[in-house]
Formats: sequence, structure tokens, C-alpha cells
Amino acid sequence: MAHWEKDIRLSSDQNGREQEIAALFTQTFTASEGPDEGRLVGDLAPNLLASTPMDELFVFLASNDTTLLGCIIFSPMRFAQDQRRVFILSPVAVRTDHQGQGIGQALLRHGLQAIREAEVDVALTYGDPRYYGKAGFQQISTQIAAAPHALSHAAGWLGQSLTDQPLTPLLGPSQCVPALDDPTYW
Repeated sequence: MAHWEKDIRLSSDQNGREQEIAALFTQTFTASEGPDEGRLVGDLAPNLLASTPMDELFVFLASNDTTLLGCIIFSPMRFAQDQRRVFILSPVAVRTDHQGQGIGQALLRHGLQAIREAEVDVALTYGDPRYYGKAGFQQISTQIAAAPHALSHAAGWLGQSLTDQPLTPLLGPSQCVPALDDPTYW
């Protein structure tokens, strides 16, 4: 057990924490990528929460008694000719003063297990292959899963099967939820 596990709770109860979630994403991405990226991702999280039906989102939080330390959000992606349930992980943030302690990886493991139990077949994400590879994501091409928009960093397109079957190409063009349907995020 990591040293922080006794003090950190993983949950999916985001009700009433929307402003805190937005602030977490804004602060984290401002610190790592600058103020423009901080505003962009800081706006994405509350937009996802406000514009996507809650029964279509999986939101997982890491917190201690007083502070939100991390958050990950999964939303559905649809592929025109494919019946598999596919969710994309985006965005992900851990407070900068708590990074490197395993909180993000614990959130990823927890979230992936929860969506697996909810019978999601495939998880996708768009980010650092080294980081997300620790949670089972592998680099994929747009021939395996068409992205909804052109990718600015093709090496960051990642996926994994959540079933006992290997990841095979998802059929047809993809569609993400409206909050993610902006070429700026891709």
C-alpha cells in the first residue's frame, strides 16, 4: 500500500464539486502548459459535466478530507458501424503538489476497472504514451480507431480493450460528445 492510500479517497461523487473540478484542471494545466492551455482544459471539464447526460459520464475523484487532489473523466465515443461500447478518457489532472505520488495511476486503475465492470469494451485516450502506458493503454493508429478530428500528435492516440478480446479496428467514423467536439482539443 502506498503511503498516501490511507489518507486519499477515490470516489465518483462529483455532485456540487463542479467549480472545484474546474479549478483543479485550470490550475494543473496552467502550471504545466501555460495559461492558455489552463483556460482551455479548465473550461472543458465543467462543459463536459454540464452538457453531457450524467448517465453517459464516468467521473472519478481523488481527495483527502479537505482537498480535491485529482480527477479523471470518461465520456462516450460512438463509431458509426460498430456496436462496441467505447469511452474516451479526457481530461485527467492531479494537483501539481501531489504529482508523482501514484494518485493519477490509482485513479486510472480505479476508473478503468469501474468502466470495465459497466461493460465498456474499449477505452481510448489522447496523451503521453509513457504515462498512460502504465495503465495498459497502447499507441494505436487512426486505422484502429478513427479520431473525430485530425490529431496534432498522432503518437498520443492510445487505446486498450477492456474485454478478454484484443483491440481490433473500430468500424466507421467516430463521434465524441459535444464538449470534446472541437479541433482545438485534438
